[in-house]
Amino acid sequence: MTTSTLSSTSLNGITPYFTMFPLSFPYGILETHSTPSQSVLDPFCGRGTTNLAARLHGLNTVGIDSSPVAIAIAQAKLVSTSEGSIRRCAERILDEVSLAMDVPTGPFWELAYHSDVLSTLCRLREGLLRNCDSDVRKALRAIVMGALHGPRTKSQPSYFSNQCQRTYAPKPAYAVRYWQKNELVPLPVNVLDLISRRASRYYDPMIPIVAAKAVLGDSTQPSTFRRIGQAQMFDWVITSPPYYGMRTYIPDQWLRSWFVGGPASVDYSTARQIQHTSLDGFTSQLRTVWKNVGVVCRPEARLVMRFGAIHDRMVEPLSLAMKSLEDTGWVVSGHESAGSADCGRRQALHFAGRPKRALDEYDIWATWNG
Repeated sequence: MTTSTLSSTSLNGITPYFTMFPLSFPYGILETHSTPSQSVLDPFCGRGTTNLAARLHGLNTVGIDSSPVAIAIAQAKLVSTSEGSIRRCAERILDEVSLAMDVPTGPFWELAYHSDVLSTLCRLREGLLRNCDSDVRKALRAIVMGALHGPRTKSQPSYFSNQCQRTYAPKPAYAVRYWQKNELVPLPVNVLDLISRRASRYYDPMIPIVAAKAVLGDSTQPSTFRRIGQAQMFDWVITSPPYYGMRTYIPDQWLRSWFVGGPASVDYSTARQIQHTSLDGFTSQLRTVWKNVGVVCRPEARLVMRFGAIHDRMVEPLSLAMKSLEDTGWVVSGHESAGSADCGRRQALHFAGRPKRALDEYDIWATWNG
């Protein structure tokens, strides 16, 4: 897979998600340093960018994340299917679920979606919650998630919703006030046609098929890594842990969380996330992850961590990342500046607090010597 082919690969954008690094980051590392038959792990895989990069290079890969939304997106990047198969799958589900049993109500839902669109989305949701084991169903789920909310366009619609942000879900009270103030009403959307258009954009039959999976789990727990299987040993760990203080993933993705089985309201809990109440606690949990990762790595495996900070937590990210690697079996071999989130779509960009400049980020390299 050449760099020019990489630039035209759109599967990475199947569901917009602001906590991400660019595909070029893991892709470039593997293009320069990996060899055939190696395998790649990301213990904080988010929407599966590292795993897709590994797949594009024909490398086996595993991603782990504690967010059901993240895992649903990552899984869709590791499957092989086609536009026709995805549309037929959606049609079958709508035939099977002729009437949605669980349709949310209230001012937000009435203004967010046209009633016919909401009914169709709920039917798809119920069918996918019953069964989402096949490649085509995983792809369909992520396509719908990616179109759940976003801006209205003057041409054919690209999203199912009334005017919204696309990377994170609107908070209900604010959204209702905005729509009412601007007299915006939800428009009818042909759900199947929108699914077909998105499917044809994302699924390229030329993408390599590899042994790959995305696992819902907590990387601080050894049991999560035991689920991967002892036969799976890794040569590369390429990841970006949540930056200290970034703990709004669940509420920011509440609509997509609803589609994968969560509540039809904003969940403000911080369950299943690295704790952010103190620097020592945060560093300790990261250190546990690096130790767990080492158990499933081959000798001399390499770890590359991108890490930064956000403005409301004034910490020095490089020293924090270095501290998290102490006494873990990982030996730091070097580090370099990765620029700031202003250089591209990065984790800290959404939280940078405009007009402040986003803080610098770093890439830290280490070798497994445990």
